[in-house]
Amino acid sequence: MEAFKSIEQYLLPSLLVVHFWAPWAPQCAQMNDVMAELAKEQPQVSFVKLEAEAVPEVSEKYEISSVPTFLFFKNSQKIDRLDGAHAPELTKKVQRHASSGSFPPSGNEHPKEDLSLRLKKLTHAAPCMLFMKGSPQEPRCGFSKQMVEILNKHNIQFSSFDIFSDEEVRQGLKTYSNWPTYPQLYVSGELIGGLDIIKELEASDELDTICPKAPKLEERLKVLTNKASVMLFMKGNKQEAKCGFSKQILEILNSTGVEYETFDILEDEEVRQGLKTYSNWPTYPQLYVKGELVGGLDIVKELRDNGELLPVLKGEN
Repeated sequence: MEAFKSIEQYLLPSLLVVHFWAPWAPQCAQMNDVMAELAKEQPQVSFVKLEAEAVPEVSEKYEISSVPTFLFFKNSQKIDRLDGAHAPELTKKVQRHASSGSFPPSGNEHPKEDLSLRLKKLTHAAPCMLFMKGSPQEPRCGFSKQMVEILNKHNIQFSSFDIFSDEEVRQGLKTYSNWPTYPQLYVSGELIGGLDIIKELEASDELDTICPKAPKLEERLKVLTNKASVMLFMKGNKQEAKCGFSKQILEILNSTGVEYETFDILEDEEVRQGLKTYSNWPTYPQLYVKGELVGGLDIVKELRDNGELLPVLKGEN
């Protein structure tokens, strides 16, 4: 019963959702993604994953015979259960139980209001929002695939929402936008249209003027290298260097007392590779002053030993 105590420590008056899962079941991985999204939308709800076969006594106690299975607890009591990979049903149950503290979940006006507000937030979630079947990496219908290809071809910066992940959004958005099919493209919260409209806009050269462009890499690197007067591109950050060279250069910079900012190249592969070409410098760390490359660790050490580092950092040299 030791493992069960680990569940009990999460039992609070607020809602707790426990996912009994197995690493060999792909449908569990899919539902873990759904849970991650729900956790963002419902910060007051606790979500816990338990590997069913690793805690047999707990699985037996709650009669877990298949995965995925979801148990819902409130006030230390089990209040609901969901067997199987049903994303829309999980979403509904979480929303219902999370909001059922002092209000009975029977009134119909409240959920409609909530859905309308949610759809407004979703359509405004990014300057350009695509509601599609699947994801840009894995479109799950031909029309969505074509839409993604057109947007990428025009270097348009967009975020997406997979309508298969949420049946309520899938049906509700049709009414909200008065547009019966998918994909749907929104700019600044306003519906532009579906694939046919986007094709027409592309043909008339209007698409580029309507949708926000993703900044070109060179422009982005220029902005990043000029973000602060002294910019260090390194592995890790000020608090935690993730390679010996980065650690040494931090120590040298800290000893000067000059203010500087850092960028962790491990967090962004595009910047990591692009900056090597942009600066014609193949290794990291890289130090920039007022957007100009000073060099790597060896150059910085040399400048320090020659007494030139402080004037360089202050932009005097």
